[in-house]
Amino acid sequence: MKNLTPSDAKLNITLVRSVAGRTPAQRETVRSLGLKRVGHTVERTADAVTVGMVNKAVSYTHLTLPT
Repeated sequence: MKNLTPSDAKLNITLVRSVAGRTPAQRETVRSLGLKRVGHTVERTADAVTVGMVNKAVSYTHLTLPT
């Protein structure tokens, strides 16, 4: 979901690929989202900061909307 826009919606963000071999900035982005390991899922609001981080980490995260 590249080019996600900020809103009041909730997002479930799951880390699906390891951050091993990524740059330190990419690792910090994943850590800032609250993701700790592959398969870990967090729920965050789709505010501007979170959307920006998710757009940067699109190749190794998966987004779903909570039901």
